[in-house]
Amino acid sequence: MLRMFLRRTLLGLATVAIVSVIIFAGIELLPGDACTAFLEREAKGQVLENCREELGLNRPALTRYLEWAGNAMRGDFGMSANGQESIAGLVGARLGNSLLLAVCALMIGVPLAIILGLFAGLRRDRPIDLIISTGAIFAMTIPEFVSATVLILVFSAWLGWLPGIVLTAAEAPVREFFPEILLPMIVLSMVMTAHILRMVRSSVIEVMNSDYIQMATLKGVGYGRIVFLHALPNALLPAINVVALTIAWLLGGVVVVEVVFNFPGMGRMMIDAISDRDLPVVQALALIIASAYVLVNLSADLLTMFANPRLRTLYTRG
Repeated sequence: MLRMFLRRTLLGLATVAIVSVIIFAGIELLPGDACTAFLEREAKGQVLENCREELGLNRPALTRYLEWAGNAMRGDFGMSANGQESIAGLVGARLGNSLLLAVCALMIGVPLAIILGLFAGLRRDRPIDLIISTGAIFAMTIPEFVSATVLILVFSAWLGWLPGIVLTAAEAPVREFFPEILLPMIVLSMVMTAHILRMVRSSVIEVMNSDYIQMATLKGVGYGRIVFLHALPNALLPAINVVALTIAWLLGGVVVVEVVFNFPGMGRMMIDAISDRDLPVVQALALIIASAYVLVNLSADLLTMFANPRLRTLYTRG
């Protein structure tokens, strides 16, 4: 098991290293740099050269990459393009906000997906299954900006029950985001629930048709015991990776939702940095989001292996 853990960890670190090279190279290939973005019309002649000399942009790309990667490993991403704010400080508040939104959406979406997926799988091809499956497909196919706009129109403009956009500052305490966070949380929960629900439904159907479930039924084991003690734990194993991908998506991929609701998270920060051509911030956010994907998926793989005796035995023998 230790060898398996080390192997997976080294693979994850190698993936992050490769991604960091791709991110740095992609930023390098873009026209302009931090100095041209900051100086704008004054980015010419000696002024531009002095700026590049001060920021070290005139050094070889390999030297700058190694310095940037080494500092990033210590949590130091440098300064923003205007040179007045630490990127780590800027990201810290936004990361906390994205985590708040992700945790709230997960607390609603995951239990709801498991319950609905279990009901749909146990009632396959019956009316309840058709209703749940149709609703899931509907939630998956509607773009987030459409569902967000509809929710704002209904619950904010027409009914006046909830705020339509988030006006709280990014550095505000967590409690001040309520109830402004409710509508974005609902939008994210809809998408997340639909994906996890379908995976749980398929897994429940597969497990309930397996030989050991049929054998337990023939031996007279109670239906509730079969479902909750035998079928459900095994049916949830394939859903772990889906939940992991959802968590990673929530941390950095909810750009549309954050923009529509003006939520001060990492996705919105990424859009603002791209609009302002704040390349150091874009570079740092891309690396953080990519690292989050790798970390969450690595955790999901390890959790699946520890929870699945067959995989645990396979890797122990290997």
